[in-house]
Amino acid sequence: MSDTHSYLHPQVFTYFDAVDEIWHAGDIGNVALADELEAFKPFRAVYGNIDGADIRIRYPETLRFNLEGVEVCMTHIGGYPGKYAPGVRQQLLQQPPRLFICGHSHILKVMPDPALQLLHMNPGACGQQGWHKVKTLLRFELEAGDIRKLEVIELPK
Repeated sequence: MSDTHSYLHPQVFTYFDAVDEIWHAGDIGNVALADELEAFKPFRAVYGNIDGADIRIRYPETLRFNLEGVEVCMTHIGGYPGKYAPGVRQQLLQQPPRLFICGHSHILKVMPDPALQLLHMNPGACGQQGWHKVKTLLRFELEAGDIRKLEVIELPK
């Protein structure tokens, strides 16, 4: 998920009921929203450009981790294959992850980067702020080095 901007759609809990972890790609908005998600499931997050010091103290700008044999890199402002953000581009070139997740654009986008042999995901936005018309989430599985069962979820209005 990404770009909640202090709004947590109640259906998030239904859609994420069976997941092992929730990941947030920035622009959380407030600590209360992060607390609510952390109380529900294990939670990984990065801060976004609208997040204040209270969020920035708790979460990093960029998060790298390995889960189920998949190297993951998550940040808020990341761009996409062929148009990576300058701050991220060098990191990706030096040490490409298998899965790169970012937010910021409010545009749902999943695409491979054959040059870096990674999968890029932007879950779009699920908050009320911004120009997006549909609130979206992504749900997927990591298993034995594979990214599987990717689902795009459109939240009801």
